[in-house]
Amino acid sequence: MKPITCAFICIILFPIIFSFQNSKAQALSEEQINQYTKIADQFVRTALTDRKGYKLLYELTKMGPRLSGSENSVKAIMWAKKQMEEAGFDKVWLQPVMVPHWVRGRTENARIVKSKIFNNKKLSIAALGGSIGTNDKGITAEVVEVKNFSELKNLGAKAKGKITFMSRSLDQGLYYTFQGYGGAVDQRVFGAIEAAKAGAVGVMIRSITTKYDNVPHTGVMIYNDTIPKIPGVALGYEDADFLSSALKKDPTLKVNIKLDCKTLPDTQSYNLIGELKGSEKPDEVIVVGGHSDCWDKGVGANDDGTGIMQSMEVLDLFKRLKIKPKRTIRCVFFINEENGSRGGRKYGEYAANSQELHLAAIEADAGSGSPRGFSFDSDSLTIEKVKSWLPVLQHTGIDWIRKGGSGEDVRYIKNAKARTGYVPDGQRYFDYHHSDNDQFAIIHPREFELGSAAMAALVYMIDQLGL
Repeated sequence: MKPITCAFICIILFPIIFSFQNSKAQALSEEQINQYTKIADQFVRTALTDRKGYKLLYELTKMGPRLSGSENSVKAIMWAKKQMEEAGFDKVWLQPVMVPHWVRGRTENARIVKSKIFNNKKLSIAALGGSIGTNDKGITAEVVEVKNFSELKNLGAKAKGKITFMSRSLDQGLYYTFQGYGGAVDQRVFGAIEAAKAGAVGVMIRSITTKYDNVPHTGVMIYNDTIPKIPGVALGYEDADFLSSALKKDPTLKVNIKLDCKTLPDTQSYNLIGELKGSEKPDEVIVVGGHSDCWDKGVGANDDGTGIMQSMEVLDLFKRLKIKPKRTIRCVFFINEENGSRGGRKYGEYAANSQELHLAAIEADAGSGSPRGFSFDSDSLTIEKVKSWLPVLQHTGIDWIRKGGSGEDVRYIKNAKARTGYVPDGQRYFDYHHSDNDQFAIIHPREFELGSAAMAALVYMIDQLGL
């Protein structure tokens, strides 16, 4: 063994010592904590007493759903543009984006047929986003139930000519509901592909929800152009249980599904962008945003009307409190997150070709629950620096700063020093997600406004201290 040299020790220990010293240097002084806490408290008080963002969310949701490509989507974008201009943002503009245009149609029917026990029993369904329709008679076939793609593959020829019923539920035993969602969503996204590979003529999935009701939850599905396209629907949770039980009693029952959804040519839409220009470092940009589109079930109050209205309110809180930022704060309403992410990609291209430095990009797309934390996709030194701000951020309800994912749209801003996801409490999020349950009435004004204040406080700290 070679002797350990002093140079070797320096090489090994210097990064550790430097990291420790750098982390220590980031700690806020008591004077700074007091100074910044006063601003954080002002964000909270102003947001909670004015409830401006909450009121604007109500106006937004009165327009109805905002699926990409729909008239409502563009109408909502133009309405929000006017709100930014009236709030006195320094610059407001539209970034053109071509988006998909899928239309649900009026027919969504499913019924058990050719069963001595359950004949004519209606099932609660919703077409999955992007599904093809059926002819007027629909598709009628026996049903095979599977929990995962491995079970489907093992069925072999038994799945041919049948409707595949993917009945795996979101794991209710997990604290983090998004983790449970991630464990079940593959059957919705890729179910039609895998079922078609097995020769199926249609696919049904158990709705991915934490709520035990019979409201179906939609969401995007995808096709592979080399594999036949088959219709896909979500089944209400209670009816999924019913069908599973019925198949045990009558394995040869058939289900008829009728849909008239269709995909039209791509259409013009926009990212909406508004900003407050930095007074000292205008070319350093802090982005805060969410997605303006939502599914056509419900009115998108929670997903993601909350996120975009909170993001806009961040800038508006600076205006109301007469805080002139050092750096440019930019609010982006990304279009088409739900079924294509074209808005995120388009803004990412803009950021890559801009001479600006994107210091941070914060996404709000996790609902309207009380603030919990911020998830950072960045280097460890940046995370440690932000952690040192917790004595201030805790005044807005933020308990933690962690390494983790950021958001579907901001992840395309590749050159941002930090990409961040705002994380509110998520216990009820999937009660509403992508369904008719997503209504303005589910939004609690205090929880909503605390989210605006929490994001404003983080933006303010980044603006004052950099990353």
